[in-house]
Amino acid sequence: MAVNELTTEVLVVGGGTGGTSAAIQAARRGVKTILVSEFSWLGGMLTTAGVCAPDGNELAAWQTGLWGAFLRELQQRQPGGLDHGWVSLFTYHPRIGAQVFADWVQALPNLKWIAGQTPLAVLKAGDCVTGVRFADVVINAKVTLDATELGDVLELAEIPYRWGWESRTHFGEPSAPVSFNDLTQRYPVQAPTWVVILKDFGTDTAPEIPPPPQYSPEQFVGALEGYGVESFLNYGRLPGGLFMLNWPQYGNDYGEGVGRLVESDASRQQFLQEALWHTQGFASFIQSQLGRRYGLADNSFPEASLGGGAYALHPYYRESRRLVGVVTLKEQDILPIVGGQVAPLPVDASGAFTGIAVGNYANDHHYPGFTFPLAPKSIRWGGRWTGTPFTIPYGCLLPVLMDGLLVCDKDTSVSHIANGSTRLQPVVMNLGQAAGMAAALCVELACQPRELPIRRIQEALLGDAIAPAAMIPLFNKSLDHPDWQYWQRYYLDNPEEYPSSGMVEEPGELVETLRWKVWEHRSTGESSQSPITNHQSHALIYFTGIFQRRADQDYIITLSEPESYGGQIWMLITTQSDVNQQLQHYPHQQQLQGWGRFNPAGNWLLVNSLH
Repeated sequence: MAVNELTTEVLVVGGGTGGTSAAIQAARRGVKTILVSEFSWLGGMLTTAGVCAPDGNELAAWQTGLWGAFLRELQQRQPGGLDHGWVSLFTYHPRIGAQVFADWVQALPNLKWIAGQTPLAVLKAGDCVTGVRFADVVINAKVTLDATELGDVLELAEIPYRWGWESRTHFGEPSAPVSFNDLTQRYPVQAPTWVVILKDFGTDTAPEIPPPPQYSPEQFVGALEGYGVESFLNYGRLPGGLFMLNWPQYGNDYGEGVGRLVESDASRQQFLQEALWHTQGFASFIQSQLGRRYGLADNSFPEASLGGGAYALHPYYRESRRLVGVVTLKEQDILPIVGGQVAPLPVDASGAFTGIAVGNYANDHHYPGFTFPLAPKSIRWGGRWTGTPFTIPYGCLLPVLMDGLLVCDKDTSVSHIANGSTRLQPVVMNLGQAAGMAAALCVELACQPRELPIRRIQEALLGDAIAPAAMIPLFNKSLDHPDWQYWQRYYLDNPEEYPSSGMVEEPGELVETLRWKVWEHRSTGESSQSPITNHQSHALIYFTGIFQRRADQDYIITLSEPESYGGQIWMLITTQSDVNQQLQHYPHQQQLQGWGRFNPAGNWLLVNSLH
């Protein structure tokens, strides 16, 4: 059978989180783009892998670019909003996420989406990638992006990559092992998880979940220890009585022989079957513990060749082949500045800022049966734990020698240790958007990715008409702030002045102004007002109660309104910088009023605005 041949300007290989974002951004910029995905859904970790409780970039200031646009779209489409579980501030049905991406892609006439294909060979002219061959089509392109889940294009193109650990002497990382050991040998990369979604049937009528071959329920004993049934189910609670199982404690993380993922197609398929059976065994075990009220939510995903409609289409891969890039992001680059709450900004030898994407998740590694300590990068902010923000430089997307190629998923040039923070959905979405913008600019300027001025990418992302994206992490300058672009550009030009607090401090702003606002409402005795209308204001409820400060950034409220909550004690948290500042300076044991959303799963009141 003759193989079809196509030509495009930008080719994105892989329809995951980074690839989908890259293709959308490149096409929105106006260049001819082809996106080739393995599955019938787009979105990767956020949809096809079922991790519909994304971690990281939860603060309002980090909700920019396509990541912020995705959250706002979900907020509009998801009945009941997004705040349902306790592992994340955002949980949603994976079908809704997949539909968002499909709608965005289908709205772009210059973006062609081809599903059901994986790369078989990479076309090159010398040291330049010129296209990719798939089973049914050969696609020639000016710029190709590797957005596969496991960095398959890197392997096919024979581009140098890393797989596995680096010792402490390699990059000088404080958390890296001094020497290789049983842990590094057993788990060369982090363990993937095959997600499954359960459903509350209301009565004991759920079909039995059959155990898989060679089922060993003993390996799951202890899964609920320290949590209990309710907390376990609420971890990844979704709307409509659904529960996402991505459970690390004696749960469905699976990493036995994980190196098989990059050995051969046959060994990869063998690992995938075992990983799926492991999750099936975990689901069967959970049903045996909780009863037949809980069963498989069969309509959560399209029917897959492995598993069924309750099982994700593929595992949540936490680690991939990782490019050996022009720049390698290391653990030191994501840890907070001494005495600060932000990581250092990346700069080149001339002192110019080189960042193109913001992340903030705590460094988190998964090795079943092992506890692996990591240097702390978490802080308390907004009444809860979050991660110190960091910025990924453009050089992490560039091969050292090969032209015509960018990477934009978990295959970026980072160390094994740093990958624990860079692998999360929001930062990968940000990376994808930046890579798509860079590819489009290369077409416009007729240059190679390594020749592209980084400032052109930064300005294009910052000034994007649809989804402008931040590159400088600033806690107190959200996208809707009138000075947002000004301060982004100020620190693009003056990275040496970036404050270790991550807070822009202008004369007359912040503490004194906010303290005045707090006391003003107490002196006027005004009654409740309507909440500010923004993307956070879905289903906001007016509340009053007595505010208590248990410790720095640790607040509770004893409620008097709503009446049905009277006398209840809730934890107070926020994602808004102005509310965070007000809570920090609010008088202990005084009445507090405002607007927010209640989350019984986490027992928190997410405050949107104070009155």
